[in-house]
Order: sequence, then structure tokens, then C-alpha cells
Amino acid sequence: MDSYIKTVVVKFFTDKPVRKTPYQVKGVFIRNFKNESIVPMLDGSKRDKFLYPRVQVKILDEQIYLIGIDEGVLPVLEISKKIEKLDFGNITFQIQDRDISQFKNEFISSSQLIDYEFITPWVALNNMTGKKYKKLEDSDKHSYLTKLIGQNIIFIAKELNLDLKREIYIKLELSSLAAQKIDEKNWGSFKGTFKTNCILPNYIGLGNGITRGLGTIFYDQDVILNNFESNENEGELLKNLAKEKGLEAIDILDVPKPKRKNKRKSSFKKKVRNKLRRNKNKKLFKSNRIVHNENYNILENNEGENIDQKNYNTEEHHKRQHKF
Repeated sequence: MDSYIKTVVVKFFTDKPVRKTPYQVKGVFIRNFKNESIVPMLDGSKRDKFLYPRVQVKILDEQIYLIGIDEGVLPVLEISKKIEKLDFGNITFQIQDRDISQFKNEFISSSQLIDYEFITPWVALNNMTGKKYKKLEDSDKHSYLTKLIGQNIIFIAKELNLDLKREIYIKLELSSLAAQKIDEKNWGSFKGTFKTNCILPNYIGLGNGITRGLGTIFYDQDVILNNFESNENEGELLKNLAKEKGLEAIDILDVPKPKRKNKRKSSFKKKVRNKLRRNKNKKLFKSNRIVHNENYNILENNEGENIDQKNYNTEEHHKRQHKF
């Protein structure tokens, strides 16, 4: 990658352990900080503009983390300085301190193979990819999942308008190839680690369920910072690749550039769907939905919640789903 973006990670130190979900935390932000610039990044109103969430909320080791990516950096910095407490109704957390870390040498190619760990379950499989996965032979499942990670990384880079200059190399190691089900959606998740020749921001999410805090990755940044000058050395990369067994290359051309909805087309499609409903032409309506989903195949692999689904980040949804 020949460019980079800015990121920020804010860790809040609270007076007691936080045993809440990312949705509940976002609900407090949406309810109590309505005029802050972070709210549109959390309530779903920016989903058409940003297919990959620019602000992500995590609960790790019973503490709250806010991650801002590119356009999400300033909103995260602004809110982090203003929060003194988080009132959930049944419990209030006092913010005793905060750790703010800003970075800019991320989302770039590296001559090193960097070790990443999924510190929350990686939801690789949604309903569509899960069906494909079940039909594969065991010998092909590992390669399929490896390709999904590569596609996730390339998708995010293209969504951020970063140019990729070379292939993405991935080595995936999972505790099991048996997918663990995630809630009512029947998503399939995995635990494990992977290596790649890209520097990715710590604590961002890969796969499905990013807005739920799933697919969170972590790596030792000190290793990269101490060797940053050699990150663009092509000869060093080839030498490192030769030493590593089990690497798979993902062609950047296999992943199309993310497509955003055209509002005029969306409006037209809505009128067509309404007409089809009135005519009770179920067959044609079903066919139209299938074509639409195929156009967003890659997006569903990365964050299915961002495409044609209910807005689960609104204050009304939070009130229904959680007691504050």
C-alpha cells in the first residue's frame, strides 16, 4: 500500500469493571451526547457513506475502548476529552483516566510478516458464506477461510481509498475448523491467529459483526515501530516469505472496489418493490432481492450489518434491547 491513514485508540479506565456490550455503550453515547460528532458514526446514519465503520467500540478486559479510523479520529478525540461518566441507568461508571494513542504508520505494506491474534471471535461466515463452507471438503476449508481474511483486508483498504501495489500474503492458524455459532443469526466464528505482510490498526474488526465488537485483532506494535524503516524493502519481503511455510497469496484483483448505494437508484428500486408487493408477484420480488445481494457479496463477507438490514444502532433499538 502506498499511503496511510490516521487512527486513534482511546482506552477508558473506569472505577469499576465494565460488563456491558458495545451496543449498550453506544446507546449511552447516542442518548447522552446527541450533539457530538461521534453520534452519526455510531447510529447508522453514515452507513451509506462509510461501508466500513470509522468508529468502533470494544469491551476488552472489562474496559471500554474507542477506535477511530480516518474520518473517525477527530470525533473520537473530541468525545474522549468530554466524558467524565457513563450513566447506564442501573449503573454509572466514573472515568478515572484515559489512555490516548494516535498512529499514522498503518494500513501500509510491510516487508515483515506480522502476527495478529483475534482477541474476540472472528465471524468469518454469514448465512451465505456459511452454506458454501459446509459443502467444502475439510482439505479446502482452511484455504477458503484464508482467502476470506485476505478479501477482508483488501476490502477495507479499498474502502479507505488506499492503493494496493502487491499481493496480500496470509498464513492462518485456527484452533479448529469447526465454526462456532454466534447468536440467532447462525453466523460461524473461529478463534486463532494469522500472519500477513500488512500493518493493520490494532483493535479494528475483521469479518461480520464489527459493530458488535467481534473480529477484533491485536499485534505487538513495538516490533513494527522498532523496524519501521525496512517496511518497504521488497528484497526483505521476499526473503521473509521464503522462510515461511503455509502462506497463501490473495490477488487484489479478486476483490472489487466497494460499491455505495446510489440514492436515486435505491429510490427507484423501492418503488419497484412496492409495486411488486401490491401485485403480489412474489416470484419476481424474490428474484430482484437475489440479484441485489449478489452485487454486495464482498460487503456481506466483511460487515453484513451495513447492507440492507435494520438500523440496530438507533436509540429506540437500544431501549428495546437493553435496560440502561
